[in-house]
Amino acid sequence: MNADEYYMRQAILQAKKAAKNEDVPIGCVIVYQDRIIARGYNKRNKKKTTLAHAELDAIAKASKVLGDWRLEDCTMYVTLEPCQMCAGAIVQARIPKVVIGCMNPKAGCAGSILNLLQMREFNHQAEVVRGIREQECSMMLSEFFRKLRSHI
Repeated sequence: MNADEYYMRQAILQAKKAAKNEDVPIGCVIVYQDRIIARGYNKRNKKKTTLAHAELDAIAKASKVLGDWRLEDCTMYVTLEPCQMCAGAIVQARIPKVVIGCMNPKAGCAGSILNLLQMREFNHQAEVVRGIREQECSMMLSEFFRKLRSHI
């Protein structure tokens, strides 16, 4: 197992925490100098706020650990392609590399609908790696929504 697969596995463990709370299973970890410094998972239903995305949770924690809003030497691992809000936060935090489990054709802003992470017009662009543990990330989301629909 290479480093990207290992850290994505850690993000998947975070996503499973979200699912236990009946939130969409999206997880994220931020790595600095080969060490996880922040973990986050989706808490929108738990916290009753649109802002409780896994990426924003992890960015806030990483900033606190490093004592800076700039996360210039970090890598983010996230199970689902970031939305426009999270992609914007990634650009603002100056995260240089984002590793994505599966893409989100309905709301993704790292290549599906838009690619906010690599727009030359912004003062920061991120390297994007897609498809790490893709099937596992995708299946976790599919299973969550299948169960949700069966209860409606």
